Amino acid sequence: MNGSARIRVIQVALMTAIALFGDAMLFIVLPLYYDQFGLTALWQIGLLLSINRLIRLPLNPLVAWFYRRFSLRTGLLIAMILASITTFSYGVFPIFWVLFIARMLWGVAWSLLRMGGFLTIIEVSSDENRGKHVGMYNGLWGIGGLVGMLAGGLLADQMSIMPITTVFALCAAACIPVVWRVIPNVLITNNDSKQAVTNEKFSFTPYHTIVLLTSLGMGFLIMGLFASTLSPLIETYYIEELTVLGVVIGAATVAGVLQAVRWSWDPFVAPLVGKWMDRLEHSHYLLFVPLSGGAIVFFLIGWTSELYLLLLLLVLFQLISTFFSTTVDTIATEAASKTDRVKFMMWHTIMVDTGAAVGPLLSYLLLSTFDGSLSIVYFIASVIFLAYTCVWAYAAKKIKTERT
Repeated sequence: MNGSARIRVIQVALMTAIALFGDAMLFIVLPLYYDQFGLTALWQIGLLLSINRLIRLPLNPLVAWFYRRFSLRTGLLIAMILASITTFSYGVFPIFWVLFIARMLWGVAWSLLRMGGFLTIIEVSSDENRGKHVGMYNGLWGIGGLVGMLAGGLLADQMSIMPITTVFALCAAACIPVVWRVIPNVLITNNDSKQAVTNEKFSFTPYHTIVLLTSLGMGFLIMGLFASTLSPLIETYYIEELTVLGVVIGAATVAGVLQAVRWSWDPFVAPLVGKWMDRLEHSHYLLFVPLSGGAIVFFLIGWTSELYLLLLLLVLFQLISTFFSTTVDTIATEAASKTDRVKFMMWHTIMVDTGAAVGPLLSYLLLSTFDGSLSIVYFIASVIFLAYTCVWAYAAKKIKTERT
């Protein structure tokens, strides 16, 4: 792997991780301590966890336009400034409409970060190392989820929200001069004449459509439904809080630890999954592992009533999540490398954001409809995983037939 390419990916991934602290903390803390944020209804929780994704849907084409005309450094500077301001506001303005605006601004920041990261990977990668770069990028920015969810969940069980969000905001603010110093002030562009011809004829093939629909499912199932319902799911079975050495171990702490488990192994497991994909002639075959595994595990989560079995299943699904996100992102970047890079990755991020936005909103609407039954939510999610497995089985058979 080219050294300078590796450094570029690491730099962007770490900036993304630090910006993510506040958002990751909210997914653990907000469903349990929503009164500290000035909220009074479940739908407000779902909307605040969704609006940052919803706002990105019309924004992603603008972000794609932005990166055609402005440098990666400019995009990351704007993103880190917004991340600092919005994270700080979570703790000091416990008013729904203020938090609503802050979450929309965070959506702008994340669009700049995510699109910048993907375009960096496509720019510096080849077919031989693209999967490894995607895995490394996902693993490193996932550290932000580890810190935000683990530290945020643990601290929220001990103190009020404001000190936590203030510290996270200061971390993002401290990165602003670092971005200026280490991120190159260059445009990310399509490189060759063949690519330029492809850009003029950009259109969706059936394969592109399946890839993008899978991006939608990944966002919905992992970043939306699972992330937003993890805390209340644990709270349902975690009846009594424990105190260890004066530290309260509540549902928020347990949920933070479970999410942190995934983010802690992602820097190691995700690049390994990417390497496997680089070596496979048909890299999409690896998708069957998380798709079929997710269907089984989500069904068992909806069925079980034992806390320890639930925790085991949740850890197993975290491993499945790593496989799923890495395989989908790698397949998307492979597809993008053969067409208009910016335009295809714009659509990939739009579909992921759509799923991630609809996930919390639909989950909490279902909870309100079915008297808080999380089992119904996870049974439905299991069926969705199964449907994707069938779609890719059909697609894989068709691709194999076309190549023989």
